[in-house]
Amino acid sequence: MMARKAKPLAQPFEGKWRITSMELWDRAAINLVGPGYIEFKGAEGVMAFIVVEAWLDVRYGERDGKPIAEFSWEGTDEGDPRSGRGWATISNAGTLEGRVFFHQGDDSGFTCSPW
Repeated sequence: MMARKAKPLAQPFEGKWRITSMELWDRAAINLVGPGYIEFKGAEGVMAFIVVEAWLDVRYGERDGKPIAEFSWEGTDEGDPRSGRGWATISNAGTLEGRVFFHQGDDSGFTCSPW
């Protein structure tokens, strides 16, 4: 299988972002095992918070004239297989804002700052 190339819209998202807040969990929970983060590396990425560790499959586009990263993910939650989807945009303040969805489970908004 050929690797997908990320579009120029990926550039604002590139790198590691620290999760600073989530709707469903407080900061102590987010950073339970280590600092909560999401990292975009072109068409791939990684996400970790609480006891969730996930690998992302990312697509970039535009929504309402702003770049958006939409992703599916799979990984583990307390060692059990989990999957879901999510999205993120760059706010006017330069933070990353979005929502992560667990397949047949919770969903939560999140805010990140550059690492």
